[in-house]
Amino acid sequence: MRCSLIDQGFEAGSCLVEVNGKFKRACEATLKRNNVWYRLIKSIHLSRPEDYLSIYQSGCNHSCLKCHSWYFTQIADGYWLSTDQIAEIAKEYEETVTVKEPRKRATMWHATDLCRHCGSCVLSGKRGKLCPNKLSKDQIVWSPQGYGPARNIVAFTGGDLVCRAEFYAEATEKIKEETNLWVLIETNGYGLTPKNLDVLADAGVDSFWLDIKAYDEATYRRLCGTTNRWILKSPEWILERGFVLEVCTLYIPGWVEVDQIKAIAKLVADLDAEIPFTILAYFPEYKLNVRSPTLMEMIRAYLAVEEVGLKNVKLGNIGVFAKTEEELNILLGLLGDRVL
Repeated sequence: MRCSLIDQGFEAGSCLVEVNGKFKRACEATLKRNNVWYRLIKSIHLSRPEDYLSIYQSGCNHSCLKCHSWYFTQIADGYWLSTDQIAEIAKEYEETVTVKEPRKRATMWHATDLCRHCGSCVLSGKRGKLCPNKLSKDQIVWSPQGYGPARNIVAFTGGDLVCRAEFYAEATEKIKEETNLWVLIETNGYGLTPKNLDVLADAGVDSFWLDIKAYDEATYRRLCGTTNRWILKSPEWILERGFVLEVCTLYIPGWVEVDQIKAIAKLVADLDAEIPFTILAYFPEYKLNVRSPTLMEMIRAYLAVEEVGLKNVKLGNIGVFAKTEEELNILLGLLGDRVL
C-alpha cells in the first residue's frame, strides 16, 4: 500500500506500529481491503463524557509520547470489522439514542452542556448540584464509562488513519445509508489534506474534533514524531468545506503551555470566534512522565484563550487539576460553571 500522503506531496506520518514484536506501517497492519474496507477495531461503545458511539481504532499516523491509547494505537490489537459491519452497529446504536442533536452540535464540546455525568438523577432520584437541568431522567442511560445521554452521533476515535480517507468515506456513506446519525471524526489533523477533505465532504462526514497538540513545530515533532505544518492550516480548510469544527489542545507543563495554547486559540479565533475550544489537562501516560498542570495554570490558560476572542471555551479533565472540593469551588468561583 503506497503512502497516500507522499503521493499528494506531503510528508509521511510517524506511523509504525508493533505487530508480534516487529514493526509495520499502520495502514498496512490495521487497515485492509477485500472488496470493502476493513479496520482493526479495539472496541465500540457509548463513550463519556462525549455521549456518542465511539469506534476505537488500532494503529495511528502519530507516535505521541503521551498517547493515552498507546496499548492499541501503537500496538496492533483488536478485531477486524468491515464498513458494512460498522454501519450495522451504528444502526443498532441509533435505536438506543435518547437525544437528537442538530448537525451544528455534532461535537464532543456540546455534550458537556447537557449532562455532568454524575448519575445522581438515576441513582438517588435527585439532580446533582451542577446539573444543567436540560434532560429528563429517562434520557440518562448507563454505558461502560458511566451515566449520561446517548446522542445521535457516531465517532471514529483512538488511532487516526484519516490519511487513508477512502476508508472513512466508505464507512460514512454506509452509515448514512442505514441511519440518520451524524458522523464525527476525532483527529490529529495530519491526514486532513485538501484532497482528503474533499473525499470526506463528498461522503457526508459532518464534523471534526481537531486535536492540535502543539503550535511550535519543533515541539510538535518531539512530542508526536511529525510536522504540524498543514495541521495548522486544516481549520481553514475544514471550514471552507462546510464541516462542523471543534478544536482541543493539551496543557503539558514544560512542553505546551500558555504561549502555545494562546497561539492555537488565535489561529482559530481569526477564522471564527464561535468555534468550540477545549483545553485539556495533561496527565502522565505512555512515555511522557512530567507533572500535570496546576489549577492556576489551567485558569491562566483559559483566560488567555478568552483574551484572543474565542467565545466558547471549556476546560477538560477537571479532576486532574481540581482534585479537591475546595479547588473545584475556586475554579467555579473564578470562572463559573461555563468552564465545565
